[in-house]
Amino acid sequence: MKKVIVSMLFAALAFAEGLTLSGTVMSEDTKMLGTRYMGFVKKVYVGEGDWVKQDQVLYEIDSKEIDLAKSQVELMISQARLAIAMNQNMYEFAKTNYERHKRLYKKGMVSKFDLERMELMYKNTKDMVQIAKKQLQQAKAKLAEVLHQYEYLKIKAPNDGVIIQKMVQEGQLTIPGFPGMVITTLDNLKVVAEIGESNLKDVKIGQKVDIYIPSIAYEAQGVVTSIIPAANPMTHKFKVKVSFKKDKNVRVIPGMYAKLTFN
Repeated sequence: MKKVIVSMLFAALAFAEGLTLSGTVMSEDTKMLGTRYMGFVKKVYVGEGDWVKQDQVLYEIDSKEIDLAKSQVELMISQARLAIAMNQNMYEFAKTNYERHKRLYKKGMVSKFDLERMELMYKNTKDMVQIAKKQLQQAKAKLAEVLHQYEYLKIKAPNDGVIIQKMVQEGQLTIPGFPGMVITTLDNLKVVAEIGESNLKDVKIGQKVDIYIPSIAYEAQGVVTSIIPAANPMTHKFKVKVSFKKDKNVRVIPGMYAKLTFN
């Protein structure tokens, strides 16, 4: 009987103290950064652990391919301008001849066939001038597009944060779709922990949790925001995420060990 009472007392004390889990601080705002264009890394400006500001250039890709495209478009613009000048001269010549043939036709000095031939030449050269002008507009628009691509060669930070991974080196070939750096912020932190099946019934969304980070002796109160309904097949444990608002004067960094106490 005494053993039963002692066991009940221990159980009551454990329940009063609450469920304690070990977790890790994680950021909910982690981004992988890469380039849109294939090219060699020209310069790397930051490394792992560096704190960066929004729009700060992190690394830069060489511009050889875009330089070539720019030269080709500039040639198209020069050709379009030359075509406009040539067609404009032809148009002025055809217009003068057409006006002269109209006067001569009224006097019966040229045939109707000659007049119509001059009129057709006049209309054709007028259309050619308009076509050349449209080609020039298209080439200018293409040039603006190419010049805008230079901005994508500079990989910039999308927000303030810290670089937690750097996978690029100067002189390395980068390929679209492969990340070059990983940046994370400290604005939306959570503690992620694993909980056993037997304790899952005691944890609910919205439940308040005491958080303690031993390395910096930091205490905070959080709230259970999600319980991932997919158990680890090896440990048969479920993931629990607890969000919290950190003190701006305390540097809580993703990866820190944290203790969670569910009241």
